[in-house]
Amino acid sequence: MTMKAWQIHSFGDADVLSLDDVQKPELAEDELLVRIRATSINPVDCKIREGKFPKVGKDDLPVILGRDVAGEVEKGNSNFEAGERVFGIPSTDRGTYAEYIAMKPSEVAKIPNEIDFAVAAGVPLVALTAWQGLFDHGELKDGERVLINGAAGGVGHLAIQFAKQAGATVFATGRRQDKQFLQELGADRAIDTDNESLDVIGDKVDLVFDLLGGEIGKAAWQHVKDNGRVISTVEELDAKAAGKPGVKTAFYLAEPNGEQLAKVASMMKDGSVKLTVEDRVSFSDIPKAQRELENAHTQGKIVVEMA
Repeated sequence: MTMKAWQIHSFGDADVLSLDDVQKPELAEDELLVRIRATSINPVDCKIREGKFPKVGKDDLPVILGRDVAGEVEKGNSNFEAGERVFGIPSTDRGTYAEYIAMKPSEVAKIPNEIDFAVAAGVPLVALTAWQGLFDHGELKDGERVLINGAAGGVGHLAIQFAKQAGATVFATGRRQDKQFLQELGADRAIDTDNESLDVIGDKVDLVFDLLGGEIGKAAWQHVKDNGRVISTVEELDAKAAGKPGVKTAFYLAEPNGEQLAKVASMMKDGSVKLTVEDRVSFSDIPKAQRELENAHTQGKIVVEMA
C-alpha cells in the first residue's frame, strides 16, 4: 500500500519538495505504526533540504523530510495500544511529512488529553533539544544563572520555561519585537540585542545555551564563568580559542527520548509549560511553510495539520 509524503530527490530551496506516493512503512517486530495527524516545521528540515545536515547526504536521497510526529497508534504492541495518541521524534532515517510512520516505543510518549494533535506536534524536537541542552549537556541546577541566546524560537521559548521550572535565573536574548514575549515566558531579564549589549547581565552566568551563534554567540563567552559551560546547537565550540580553557563545551543534536517527552507532557498537562504556535498550516502547504520559517521572524512554532 502507498501513502502521500513530501520528499526531496535533490538538494535545494523549497521548490525541490515533491509530494509523492511512497510505500507505507513496513514494521520491524518492536515498532509501532503511527498514523500522523500533525507535524511541524523546524530549521533542521530546511538544512536537510539544502544538503547542509551532516547525517543526510546525496546517497540517502530520496528522503522524506520532517522531524516531529503527533498521531494515533494504528498497529500497537505491548507498550502502546492501537488508538493511543502519541508524539515523538524518529531517528534521522525516517521523516514525518507523511501520512504514516514506523516508530519505536522508546521514541514516543502519550499525548495528554488536554493537548490537541497540532500543539503536540510542535513539541517533540524543540522540547528534547531544550531539555537535553540544559540538563543532559548543560547540567543546569537550581539557583544557577543561564543565558539563552536566540530565545524566541521553538527551542528557546521552551528552554526559558524549563530553566525557570528548574529554579534558574534566566537571561534571554531576542530582537526588539521579542522582548515582551520573552518576559511573558518568564525570563528574569529579556535582552533586546537590537538595542542592548550583553553587559546588562552583570555577574557572569553558569551556563550559556547558544541557539544563535554569530556575533552574539561570540560575545556570550565574556559573560560565562571561567569554570562554566557553553552548549550550542549551531556550531562546534573551542573554549581555548575563546580564552576560556576551563569552560565545558558541547555541540549536539537532540536524540529521541520518550521518557523525557513524558516529563514534558506532564508539565504541559498541568500548565507549567506551554508551546507557542505561530501558525497552523495544512499538509499541502508545507513548502510555503518552510519559506515562511526561512524568511520571517517567528515566535514559537509553525505546525502542520493533516487533512
